[in-house]
Amino acid sequence: MTPDIGKIREDFPILQRKINGKPLVYLDNAASTQKPNSVINAISDFYKTSNSNVHRGVHTLSEEASELYENAHLKAIKFIGGNSIEELIFTKNTTESLNIVAKSWGMHNLEKGDEVVMSRMEHHSNLIPWQEVCRKTGASLKFIEMNEDLTLDMEQAEELIGNKTKIVSIVHVSNSLGTLNDIKKLGKLAHENSALINVDGAQSAPHMPVDVKELDCDFFAFSGHKMLGPTGIGALYGKHEHLKEMEPFITGGGMIQEVSYEKAVWDELPWKFEAGTPIIAQAIGFSAAIDYLEKIGMTEIHSYEMRLANYAVDELEKLDGLKIYCPPKESRTGIVSFTLDGIHAHDIASLMNEEGIALRAGHHCTQPLMKMLGIEATARASFYIYNTMEEVDSFIEALKRAKNSFS
Repeated sequence: MTPDIGKIREDFPILQRKINGKPLVYLDNAASTQKPNSVINAISDFYKTSNSNVHRGVHTLSEEASELYENAHLKAIKFIGGNSIEELIFTKNTTESLNIVAKSWGMHNLEKGDEVVMSRMEHHSNLIPWQEVCRKTGASLKFIEMNEDLTLDMEQAEELIGNKTKIVSIVHVSNSLGTLNDIKKLGKLAHENSALINVDGAQSAPHMPVDVKELDCDFFAFSGHKMLGPTGIGALYGKHEHLKEMEPFITGGGMIQEVSYEKAVWDELPWKFEAGTPIIAQAIGFSAAIDYLEKIGMTEIHSYEMRLANYAVDELEKLDGLKIYCPPKESRTGIVSFTLDGIHAHDIASLMNEEGIALRAGHHCTQPLMKMLGIEATARASFYIYNTMEEVDSFIEALKRAKNSFS
């Protein structure tokens, strides 16, 4: 059943804005999404009525804040199909979540001769932490290649993931290409070789149903701001047996059971990974965002986004001199990157902005991928549940005008 997009749009006050006198068409959702009133109000209501630190007081405000904060953990772990809040750590963002795995697991489990397997399409947030860990431990980075259609070469992956592999750290959906990777199969290959799999889910969790138990991933990282929630909050799922053995990445207050002048004993999961005053208001906003998404339904969201993306690709393919960088339909998501002959990606984005259309342009934090593709940058349109077919038409028509202005 198609969601009532007109009704949904009424929930997002920013969509009433005009940019350069034109209605805002927001197509930069892979970078960050807009916020519905329910999320904005949840954060505001917390500060108005229950603002307090958590896990520190017996007074009413602290108890209310603690309950809201813990319920946010429960809601987030259920959203991705996990077992308990002990497996769900709140972080600042996907980047911090991926760094926890690299630093708290990688630094203590890798040594010279070990291999970390990644893909050629990794975001810097996944790539750089493992570069640093390998540099310090002597382990090696290995990369799964891509096919010509911008999907992963799974035959090469089977050859690459072997007895030297200790972890496969892989993006679920490429933020640059929109490619959906087969995490279940990659995880099976990893586990058959006694390795773990760590998943960058920043572009999958907001847009499609995710079940970490079905995927059988060891770690899964995602961000609140990419799924209608506030900035400043992300999450890391980890299987209990891994998180229990891992040392905390950051230490200090709020993550201990007992401290002496000589040593400290860490608190139980997930709190041992959440040092200091946590991101309470953000967690409450994140919780409201999950409520909003689940009310619509993740299957419905994914289906609707694919209609938008496939329609956009079909229309873009009609333009001479335009090259699309995304995989075939069966491996595609709601991200469409492209170049246009004679116009730099940044110029495309600037011309679109004059028309009130927000696009992303650049290397999208995937510089090695861009170099491998032989380009400096792409323009990227990325869709979400509040976008419309009419907005896609506006984008295509504006792109035609931009193309003609350079011809």
